[in-house]
Amino acid sequence: MDKQPASHGSKTVIYAALTGNALIALTKFIAAFLTGSAAMLAEGIHSVVDTGNQILLLVGLRRAARPPDEEHPFGYGKEIYFWSFVVAILLFSLGAGISIYEGVYHLLHPKPISHVYANYVVLVLAMIFEGGAWLLGFREFNRRRGGYGILEAVRRGKDPNLFVVLFEDSAAILGLLSAGIGLLLWQLTGNPLFDGAASIVIGIILGLTAIWLAAETKGLLIGEPAHPNVVQGIRSIVTASPIARQINEVATLHMGPEFILVTISVRFDPDATAERVQNEVASLNRRIKGQFPEIKRVFIEGETADIARREREVY
Repeated sequence: MDKQPASHGSKTVIYAALTGNALIALTKFIAAFLTGSAAMLAEGIHSVVDTGNQILLLVGLRRAARPPDEEHPFGYGKEIYFWSFVVAILLFSLGAGISIYEGVYHLLHPKPISHVYANYVVLVLAMIFEGGAWLLGFREFNRRRGGYGILEAVRRGKDPNLFVVLFEDSAAILGLLSAGIGLLLWQLTGNPLFDGAASIVIGIILGLTAIWLAAETKGLLIGEPAHPNVVQGIRSIVTASPIARQINEVATLHMGPEFILVTISVRFDPDATAERVQNEVASLNRRIKGQFPEIKRVFIEGETADIARREREVY
């Protein structure tokens, strides 16, 4: 297993997508200016939005790396989730909205496309750039998803940067295919309405992608628990303690992709001395963090059976 930090892989994927989208946006706008294609203009807007999104993701990574302080004692890890949610909103409001608007406008005011083959050249180049960025993102995503399927890995994933970029690149490839089909149908039929329709399809693809991204990042922003395997591992460590008699609760919370907060309620042996309990709590803390490096803070509370029962009755 690769021991490099998750943020390192995320940055590599984001930088690759940022470079590719910036180059693609330039070529698309040149083609749209030369040919007057609505679909190509929508694709250019799409690439500009994607470029801005990657910049926002890098901002999120940078801000999330700040150390804890008095105002944020558990650090700034959730900044990543916030900026990922902003990306989803921008993808919907700007990318989808403008693409659909341009498509509807060209449906109402159709005009012929000139230099159509320039569009095909740009689409092929864009497909190469987008395909390369998508492949890099998918490899990193595949390396870290474990044995889960793609959809399940996205649902369980705690680093939104990877699947945000992967979703964006997937939507971009679908958008390029839609633009190409629209141009081809225009050539075959001579009807310029297909170009406007392709722009609307691109907008719908972006809108659906944005909705899915927003739904996935919302849970992370609100707060999600650690992976069940991590929770089970914590339980196994505590259960192996010679003075732990019962685990009342294990609560976990992701404060960031690589920061898990853990609180554990344990009923210890009532005959154990306070010093022994204190030493065991320190030992459990070390063992849990040693087995799961992403766990940064552990709080262990010793409870009697009566206290645990009363708290459950309250809640």
